[in-house]
Amino acid sequence: MQRLMKPLPIIGISLLCSLGGLSQADATVPVEQKKQVLMEQVPPTAESQVTFKNHRDYPYNVWAFRNMTAPLNGLMLAREGKINRIKGKHRAKLGELKLETIGGTQQSVDEIFSESFADGVIVLKGGKRVFEKYFNGLTAHDHHIWYSMTKSLVSSAFGILVEEGKVDLDKSPADYIPELKGSGFERTTIRNVLNHASAIKFKESYTDLKSDFALHYAPALNMGYIPGGRDAQPGKTEIYGVHDFLSRFVKDDKSLEPGAMFDYNSSNADVLGWLVARISGMPLREFLQQKIWSKIGAEHDGYIAVDRAYQAVATGGMNSSLRDAVRFGQLVLNKGKVKGEQVLPKSWMEHHLNVSAAETAAFKENTKYKNDPWVAYKNMWWVLDTDKEEFAAVGIHGQVIYINRDANVTAAFFSSQPGASAAGYPPFHNKLRAIRALAKKLK
Repeated sequence: MQRLMKPLPIIGISLLCSLGGLSQADATVPVEQKKQVLMEQVPPTAESQVTFKNHRDYPYNVWAFRNMTAPLNGLMLAREGKINRIKGKHRAKLGELKLETIGGTQQSVDEIFSESFADGVIVLKGGKRVFEKYFNGLTAHDHHIWYSMTKSLVSSAFGILVEEGKVDLDKSPADYIPELKGSGFERTTIRNVLNHASAIKFKESYTDLKSDFALHYAPALNMGYIPGGRDAQPGKTEIYGVHDFLSRFVKDDKSLEPGAMFDYNSSNADVLGWLVARISGMPLREFLQQKIWSKIGAEHDGYIAVDRAYQAVATGGMNSSLRDAVRFGQLVLNKGKVKGEQVLPKSWMEHHLNVSAAETAAFKENTKYKNDPWVAYKNMWWVLDTDKEEFAAVGIHGQVIYINRDANVTAAFFSSQPGASAAGYPPFHNKLRAIRALAKKLK
């Protein structure tokens, strides 16, 4: 039963999708605990009610993240075919493994996940389950939002079009989407968009209620609260859906050269999703369902949040069960194969780790991540070790799909962290350390 803790000060908008996100100060969690339960009384009390406005604020997010079709709108990605059953049993002893935390203390894997706002964690070795635990009311059959792990899913699907020769990574997105001519995305390349090095002027802000992010982007995505935002009507507002925002609002930063600096920005993924739809000739949701979700032997239907125009949110809208998230991770670990079928191009599955010196240098230009373990960002994946082929999909509030081909380990965890950011945030990095420690032990 989830207890309602005293909420953090609300910053006024529930926004999304960047690893930049809130500062560590925003993530301080009061220890005072109230006796009222969250969303279990019928009808809920005003104090325990989850809303569109508070759905990302702790502790309301604990309920919201596993029920995101309530505060958001979504479309289904239907599963198909025989379920690819995950064999193997939970090995409780693995939870006793001790490691050093960010704070310098020794904690077990079990302690780290139970104390770091985890909702669920699963680890596969050679495709077989060795560890699986759930917290905060999440079960193996519940959905949970992926947030920016969605970027890695969309990038994986995009690789199909690259393999088919339908797209040139060194061309501008505007070469395929004429609506982007004159926007900040015209002078950059698709390769830079994939690596968040597009040199656009638009910046994300999570605290300034008068920022362009708060006033235009978040409401267009239908994932950020602003009074009256959901009352907008097509044809009566300049920026209705996210595609309007990309084409009409985002400009280039003339002080930067495309490719020179990694600067994480959610709008890059929205451009990628638009490219998938425009080049393939089908909506992003349909492409993801036909090319990936219907192929992995998913146990449950997935669903994806949609923007104000009811278009799939490429930057952070995917929702699934934890087991289905790790099934996607296993597809990537196996370089695009499921039960002998090449679902995704092998060359694209290897491309994430073909990191150039220029791409490494561009990542290091952003000092925000200097104390984190990442060595690069490539194709909308966070790279940890190119030699071990170790990388991850990451979403705000603590969502991870972890791949380690050297150890033949795939893992996933969902969280409801109070802090959005992963940069320097101990609850996130302690969980990542725990997964990496398990992978090392299982090698």
